Amino acid sequence: MKLNKNVCIEIYGWYGALGLLVAYFLSSFGILSPQNVWYQALNITAALGIVTISFHKKAYQPGVLNAIWAIIGIIALTQAFS
Repeated sequence: MKLNKNVCIEIYGWYGALGLLVAYFLSSFGILSPQNVWYQALNITAALGIVTISFHKKAYQPGVLNAIWAIIGIIALTQAFS
């Protein structure tokens, strides 16, 4: 079965929504610390999923918000390794 580009973008967008909720849940209940590499990786990849679907659908506000969210996560992740 071959997935077309639009289906892949939709799937990644749903991953983004679910990933951000899971990251928030894990942080809120003390399962993962915001300084945890896995937490940051989940936040970054999920935010980029929202960016992808938002720009695909020309919904720029959530796209820009999540691009900034991903940048913050990348900075936090690089600081975790320094």
